[in-house]
Amino acid sequence: MMAVVLFGLFFVMVFLNIPVAVALGVSSLAGLTMGGFPLTTLTDTMYSAIGKFTLLAIPFFILAGVIMEYAGISRRLVQFAKVCVGHRKGGLISVVVIVSCFFAAISGSGPATVAALGSILIPAMVESGYDVGMSTALMSASGAIGIVIPPSIAFVIYPSISGSSVGKLFAGGIIPGILMGVSYVVAAMICSRKSNIKPQPKASKAEIWAAFKDAIWGLLTPVIILGGIYGGIFTATESAGVAIVYGLFVGIVVYREIKIRDLWRLFVDAAVSSGTVLYIVACASVFAWILTTSHIATDMSSALMALSSNKYVLLLLINLIFLIAGCFLDASSAFYILVPIVLPIANALNVDLIHLGVMLTTNMAIGLITPPVGINLYVGCSISKIPVAEICKKIVPFVAAGIITLLLIVFFEPLSMFLPNLMH
Repeated sequence: MMAVVLFGLFFVMVFLNIPVAVALGVSSLAGLTMGGFPLTTLTDTMYSAIGKFTLLAIPFFILAGVIMEYAGISRRLVQFAKVCVGHRKGGLISVVVIVSCFFAAISGSGPATVAALGSILIPAMVESGYDVGMSTALMSASGAIGIVIPPSIAFVIYPSISGSSVGKLFAGGIIPGILMGVSYVVAAMICSRKSNIKPQPKASKAEIWAAFKDAIWGLLTPVIILGGIYGGIFTATESAGVAIVYGLFVGIVVYREIKIRDLWRLFVDAAVSSGTVLYIVACASVFAWILTTSHIATDMSSALMALSSNKYVLLLLINLIFLIAGCFLDASSAFYILVPIVLPIANALNVDLIHLGVMLTTNMAIGLITPPVGINLYVGCSISKIPVAEICKKIVPFVAAGIITLLLIVFFEPLSMFLPNLMH
């Protein structure tokens, strides 16, 4: 009965278009009341959930991403990619994906990647002859790589629930993120093969060198962040602080695009985004606590295990559940609600928690471009000024490409485990 109240009330509120965080909080409050728990459990659990050192990385990485955008790094990365591959057949398609991967390694957020790059890349693609719907779909899909390519906010939240290593998860997302990018390039080229594309002029060596010098500070950002983590110089959380200091130095001293008067607006933007994410984490943690304390998660795990004893059948079932959840929930909410249910199954099947985390995060990346709540689609459509209904058909090839990538990750474990296994 508790499970019916929790999930029933939650999904009714979500379908009524009530914000997910509020739906989680209200359904959790109802569950606490029904279970006879003291109401102080709500505030105590919320506070303890967000009072973790690891989760400091969330506001730090969000702030770092905002700083990089204000500093003009996204524009310089786009220009450098265009002079390198823009003149080739399908060159702009490659530019969108390559720059998205680089910016993802700075912001750690899918919607932030679309917002920062879409206003530059979508008009450029349309001007070159690409269909506006396909261009928006490609930008939205490429932005979703932001939660798979490290550093990723999803890769910070998952370890706080599962107890796995943030650094190893970051390493585990590199190859799958690149593979997802390649699959989107292929899908976009197939979709645009009949378009009348105007090739970009080929850049001279001098132009390439000039663009490289201008973009070098942005190109160094993921090297500093990931190199410092894997080199043992600082932790994933500390790397976010380093990224902020580096970004401010580049924006204020090197590029001089950030003025002192801009800092207030910059900090407010980051604070609003951080508050939204952490409020979801706080409310979702109460929901997860009730699932665990009331043995609902254990009962649901046992029910799933009873369906089959085959490892890959159960893994496909888990992925199907997360794919459906991704249509309605963000990664933070889905992880807190569903990870406590699937963890016992993963342990029983001897599935490495890093491999599981990469799989689940890839599901959530696909969810960012899946209606009805695919937030990347809404961000992309707000930039290109087309209705979401128009992009739904255009996004299908990219969802299919993402699912193919997901199946490769599920069935070929070294894709996500090769780099983490190299770490001590």
